[in-house]
Amino acid sequence: MPQDSRKRAARRLSIARGHVESIIRMLDNPEVYCVDVLRQIKAVQGALSGAGEVVLRGHLEAHVATAHERGDATEIVEELMEALKYT
Repeated sequence: MPQDSRKRAARRLSIARGHVESIIRMLDNPEVYCVDVLRQIKAVQGALSGAGEVVLRGHLEAHVATAHERGDATEIVEELMEALKYT
């Protein structure tokens, strides 16, 4: 994966971590409003989705785009399809 993709994905995951930690702290408060928790959960999902998009783009650019030249296009496509099955 290209270095810039790694940095961008790590940044988004750090954001997600911060949101998760915030949610955990919120849940310790018996007065927490459910909708506020839901908003934070959506923020985590958004950060994770963004990180996934960065990683996917990096993979497409670094590996998929050159798979035919290397002769492993079928393997790369199968691997990616298997990974995306769980999204």
